Amino acid sequence: MKCTDKVFRRRRRNRKRELRIKLICSVLFLILVVCAAVFLVHSNNRILKYETKEYQSTIYKADFFADNLCVTNEEVEFEEFHTNDEFKGALLFDIKNQKVLFSEHANDKLYPASTTKILTAYVALKYGNLDNYVTISKTAVDVPSDSSTAHLKVGDVLSLKDLLYALMLPSGNDSAVAIAEHISGDVETFVNLMNEEARLLGASNTHFVNPHGYQNKEHYTTAYDLYLIFNECIKNETFLEIVSSKSYSTVITQKNGSKRNVTWGQSNQFVTGARKTPKGITLIGGKTGNTYDAGSCLVMYGKDSGDTPYISIIMGASSRRNLYDNMTFLWAAISQ
Repeated sequence: MKCTDKVFRRRRRNRKRELRIKLICSVLFLILVVCAAVFLVHSNNRILKYETKEYQSTIYKADFFADNLCVTNEEVEFEEFHTNDEFKGALLFDIKNQKVLFSEHANDKLYPASTTKILTAYVALKYGNLDNYVTISKTAVDVPSDSSTAHLKVGDVLSLKDLLYALMLPSGNDSAVAIAEHISGDVETFVNLMNEEARLLGASNTHFVNPHGYQNKEHYTTAYDLYLIFNECIKNETFLEIVSSKSYSTVITQKNGSKRNVTWGQSNQFVTGARKTPKGITLIGGKTGNTYDAGSCLVMYGKDSGDTPYISIIMGASSRRNLYDNMTFLWAAISQ
C-alpha cells in the first residue's frame, strides 16, 4: 500500500508539473502573439508614414510620365491641312501646350528607314563622350552597297562628335556602325541598348535590329514612338546644333597618319533651303529617311511666329516630292 501511495503521489506531482508547464507555455505563446501583433501594427504604421511623408513627397510630386507629352490613340483631323494623303502615318503636335493637332495612323507599326538614327544619336549623346576619338573598323565600312554613307575608310580616326554629324547630315550607315561599336563594343549590344532606351521613353511599339535603319522586317516603329524619341532628343543642345546645320567640315586622320579634309552636307531640304519654309514658320531641324519598303520619311522640329514649338512626322510617303509637299502643307496649316 505504501508503495502504491508513493507512486500515486509521484504521478500527481508529475501531472501538476505538466499542467504548470503547459500553463507557462500557453502564457508565453500568448505573449508572443501579442508582441507579434504589436510589431506588425508598428511596422505598418512606419510603412504608412514613409509612404505618405517620404515616398509620396518624392514620387507623387514628380510629373506623371505623360504629363508633359502629347497623347493620342485615335485619328485627329486638321481641317486646315490640305493633303494628297500619299503617306502611311503622320502627326503634328504642339509640344508646348501638349496638343494633338493632327494624327493619322500614328500608332501603326511602320518601317522607319534612317529616322532610326535619331535613337542612335540619343544613345550616343547619353552614354558617350563627344571628345573621345574613334578608329573606324572594317565592320563599320562593310555596309550594304545601297546604303547612304559618310564615305569613311578603315583606320580613319575622328571624334564621336564628328561621327554624330556624319550620322545625321549625310545619314551615314557607316557612321552608325562606328558609333555602335564605340559605345557598346559591338552592334548587337548597342542595338539592345537602343531598344531598352526606347522602352524607357515609352516607345513600346519600337523594335530595332540595327543602328541605321537598313531594311529588315523585324525593324519597325511608329510615328508616335518617333515623336517620343525625338521629343527627348531636342532637349539636348548638341543634338539641335547638329540637325540644324547645313553642313559640317572636319579633318580626319587616316590610317597612314595623313590628314583628309571632309565636308558633309545636310540631307534635309528644309534645312538646306532647297524647300521653302511656309510663311511665319521656322523649321529648325530633323531627320530624313528613305528605303523602298519604308517609303520617304521625315521628322521635323520647328516654331511658329509666336515661338511655339511643334514636332511633325510623316512616314511612308510615296515619293520624296510627296513627302516634302505634305510636310509643307502641314506646317503651312499652323499659320492659317
